[in-house]
Amino acid sequence: MKNGYLVGFGEVMLRLCPPERKRFAQALPGQLEATFGGGEANVCASLAMLGAKSRYLTALPENPVSAAFAAQLRGLKVDVDHILYTKSGRMGVYYAEHGAAQRGSNVVYDRENSVISLLGPEAYDFPSMLENAAHLHITGITPSLSEKAYLTTLELVKYASSQGINISCDLNFRKKLWKWRPGTAPRELAAECMGKIVPYVNWIICNEEDASDVFGIASESSSIEEGKIDAEGYCGVARRLLKRFPKAEYVAITLRESYSANHNNWGAMLYGRAEGKAFFAPNDANGEYHPYEIRNIVDRFGGGDSFGAGLIYALHSEEYRDPATAIRFAAAASCLKHTIHGDYNYVSLAEVVNLMNGSGSGRVMR
Repeated sequence: MKNGYLVGFGEVMLRLCPPERKRFAQALPGQLEATFGGGEANVCASLAMLGAKSRYLTALPENPVSAAFAAQLRGLKVDVDHILYTKSGRMGVYYAEHGAAQRGSNVVYDRENSVISLLGPEAYDFPSMLENAAHLHITGITPSLSEKAYLTTLELVKYASSQGINISCDLNFRKKLWKWRPGTAPRELAAECMGKIVPYVNWIICNEEDASDVFGIASESSSIEEGKIDAEGYCGVARRLLKRFPKAEYVAITLRESYSANHNNWGAMLYGRAEGKAFFAPNDANGEYHPYEIRNIVDRFGGGDSFGAGLIYALHSEEYRDPATAIRFAAAASCLKHTIHGDYNYVSLAEVVNLMNGSGSGRVMR
């Protein structure tokens, strides 16, 4: 593993879920399960549990709830010493209703006037935040919150790029967000803003829909609504992204086939500019792409973030940095996340390596 911190910047939220896959109408009034989550925080937590040096950057109100979040990440050995605290504003909240069978999951956001959405780039000390950083990870979620959050993200990647820091970006399009410019449709605003951020990015990460939603680059042979994924079709998506963004070295795409809320097939592709080809994972005994079949999903929230963390860890490591191995590692890490409750991927390096190498029976470890 390279020296230096693997850093993430973005919004963290309090996540509130009805227990036992209940609907909101069944659970309220009553108890909700509270956890913390957010794309970049999830990545930093996963990286720390894999054994990397990670640092999380955000802005939060100075109150006991924020202190509890920081203590949780600190307990996972994430550096939280550079979080910016303010006297005003709030922590965002999202309500997550887990789906079951043919009923999909549902998310309700309550994040207006969160601290990170109220602060512009002038509020942050970028040199201090990125001191001893080897990598910066961002997503398309934080710039979707407000113009100030977008400008902060843009200036942060500009600074990181000027310092030679490697940058990854998960496009993470959220159609319920990107509403901060009245009269501009979410996809149009996302395309404009991410079109200015991604030119500074080395590694582009997305799911099977993001490239289409943000940049209009789609796999014509796949049908997301029907759960039909043509893995090879995403090679063309990756090549078009690399052509548009010359600095990018890799494009990683997660490939989810959703048969129900409880049953997904899961795999991924990594396309390398230098290699000029794609690498898929997982593969069968003949080396052909064969996705993980995940049944009885516990929690799919954070699945993409665990993939991003796995990829970042692998590509910065000595042992797993080969593209074919890195994508196997990332796919295995994110497959395991579907078995973990909450946003964070509470799995060890050994567990990821075991699954990557074919040990997926779920037998008791004695």
